Amino acid sequence: MLKSTIGKRSSKMKNTIERGSVRKFAEAIGDPASIYFDEEVGKNSKYKNNIAPPTFPVTFNVGSIPELNLPTEGLIHGEQIYHYTRPLVVGEDVYCWMEVKDYYEKSGNFGNMGFLVLTKHGEDPSGELLFTEERIVIISETVRKGMLV
Repeated sequence: MLKSTIGKRSSKMKNTIERGSVRKFAEAIGDPASIYFDEEVGKNSKYKNNIAPPTFPVTFNVGSIPELNLPTEGLIHGEQIYHYTRPLVVGEDVYCWMEVKDYYEKSGNFGNMGFLVLTKHGEDPSGELLFTEERIVIISETVRKGMLV
């Protein structure tokens, strides 16, 4: 069903890591680490600035993959894994895009489930990779049937 989307990707989108957004995100996830919001702590850290929490890239705009028409409801969050080359720093620009890495199906107690593997990439302005996020989206049999209509 979604095998034809493997290898498809979105265009790169520019995202700026804003101090206020980092603070709100850290508060929302309940992480009180001062490295995220205390400017003095950031200046005195080895990064010389505040950094973003590890899951902050979930907020980034990655554009859209035109061939990937997923429903807005009924999808199941399966897994999310981040790999970093270094922390993301407040004030920097990150260029992000999403790529469909795989799609496979499995049969289980709830019928045939689809597993869509997406990878989000983030680079600095020079093109150096900063992070990848691998996400698995589970598509139930009911949702899959609705997508075929």
